[in-house]
Amino acid sequence: MSDPADKNQAKASPAPEPKLSGPFGLWSRLEALGFRLVMGLMRSMTLETASRFSAWLWRALAPKLYRHKRAMTHLALAFPDKSEAECRAIALDMWSTLGATFAESFHLDQIVREPERMTITASEAAARAMADHHGLVMVSLHMGNWEINALAAKQRGLRLAGVYQRIKNPLVDEMIRALRVDFYPKGLFSKGHEAVKGLMRVVGEGDTVALLADVREGRGLGVPFFGRAAPSNPFPALLARGRKLPLVAARVLRQSAGRYTVHCELIEVPHTDDREADILATTANIQAQFETWVRETPGQWMWGHRRWG
Repeated sequence: MSDPADKNQAKASPAPEPKLSGPFGLWSRLEALGFRLVMGLMRSMTLETASRFSAWLWRALAPKLYRHKRAMTHLALAFPDKSEAECRAIALDMWSTLGATFAESFHLDQIVREPERMTITASEAAARAMADHHGLVMVSLHMGNWEINALAAKQRGLRLAGVYQRIKNPLVDEMIRALRVDFYPKGLFSKGHEAVKGLMRVVGEGDTVALLADVREGRGLGVPFFGRAAPSNPFPALLARGRKLPLVAARVLRQSAGRYTVHCELIEVPHTDDREADILATTANIQAQFETWVRETPGQWMWGHRRWG
């Protein structure tokens, strides 16, 4: 770890070099070159500078894109009592948050070396579950910098397996994966059937699976989220209920550039004679906790992705 007096001036260590091989088209190579240039730019800055610069840039440019209109539509649905100006202010804060998260993803190695950047809190029940578990299911949402969840889990001694959405460009996918894979010692699986089998194996070995559970799941269960049915992934509930495992929800709040608070809550998992009802109720409990957190800090949640309908 660097000397505390020099932390703000410390440069990030060299980025992991993924092994890129195989036949790729010109467009894939150009995209990969662009991504590598952006990665080099972000890592040439200090963490704080990169975070603030990217937050400013996204706040300035993202409102011109189509996802801003979607975010405004979702905000109006979620907060019918807020004015358009209030919703716009939340959307702008969201773009700043996402921009900062993007830049900080290139500095995760520095953040994990400086654990004082993370303040970790938990309810008594969640803390007990994380300390005493023999297999654990964790869910989180796209809030603050959600990448910090894996770093905080590592700090607490949890061995994680995670799932991610594979990028279409395999060259870019390998570079992104290389930035994260070290924080998932039990495996970082691309979304799909193999991921399900891998996660079942991980909890069977007494370790932890971590899942982002706030996005729209086309074949998911329609449970309330801001008063509307939101198709939600039932797999965390199915896994926790079926294996009789604790289910813990975590959120990350951005306090400033490169500073975060992580908080965990235990989610109730019913165990009755009606398996399907238990999974539905647990999925609803997850989304209710997420809604509570989003209402507290709406500018730190990702409103631009599809959630309803």
